[in-house]
Amino acid sequence: MHLQIIMTDISPKRLRKAVFPVGGLGTRFLPATKSLPKEMLPVASKPLIQYAFEEAVAAGIEQFIFVTGRNKNAISNHFDHSYELQRVLSEKEKEEELHITKGWLPHAGQIAFVRQQEPLGLGHAVWCARNFIGDEPFAVLLADEMLLVKDGFLKQMVEEYHQHGGNYIAVADVPRDKTDRYGIIEPGERSGKLLSIKGMVEKPDPHYAPSTLSITGRYILQPEIFDYLEKGQRGSGNEIQLTDAMAQMLEVSPFYAMQCDGKRFDCGSPIGFMEANIAYALEQKSMRAQMLELLKTYSL
Repeated sequence: MHLQIIMTDISPKRLRKAVFPVGGLGTRFLPATKSLPKEMLPVASKPLIQYAFEEAVAAGIEQFIFVTGRNKNAISNHFDHSYELQRVLSEKEKEEELHITKGWLPHAGQIAFVRQQEPLGLGHAVWCARNFIGDEPFAVLLADEMLLVKDGFLKQMVEEYHQHGGNYIAVADVPRDKTDRYGIIEPGERSGKLLSIKGMVEKPDPHYAPSTLSITGRYILQPEIFDYLEKGQRGSGNEIQLTDAMAQMLEVSPFYAMQCDGKRFDCGSPIGFMEANIAYALEQKSMRAQMLELLKTYSL
């Protein structure tokens, strides 16, 4: 059986907005995250949040909504001009450094910050952005899920969305004994890059997980998701889970999964973060040779 994609006579609304939930406490990186947001931790010279932002830009996103928490001012400062630094770099004619400092910044009015006043889970963080989204479809990007794909995986998802409409979730295979760390989908039929989704569950026991395909930090959602998040139902960890809201919405709106064809790094864990640093350093021509030599000195 092949996946039958649900088509309508109405063209999908253009995807213009993205939500970045960045209000988490980052407890697995203490003491570093006592004063530094986890999303500002650097991977091969750029902070995690900048990679997610640039992936959204590459996908055609025009408006960027950051859902922050306390002690997250470093993120908003990173997305603003640093006039003192820029002046010094300009005076010293350090053009390359000046470009990487400000050349990627969004234009005025493209970016907004909203406070998640309580850490009540990913679903609650997304719900906090509802007034900025209105009745438009939107993307969600989790900065600590890094997908090493040329131009970013979200671009591929947006291309599929603009063809077919609906809701999309990025997925990646994980070992069965680790399904209790992620949202897991129950896959249906396949058509090309797409899998239909029959169900999904947050952090299932490995013995009862419907598959080993985990939800991987990239989503395209219709605004109706807010109707389900509005209920404030608590799930795993006594938090408002986005996966639970999507599972309810699945009964009336189609969801499709796209399996990432690149390398995935779970930078929410210290080991995944260190692996990402190695992989992304090896991707940079200026670092690759030195990194390979350095790794040889630590090989057993």
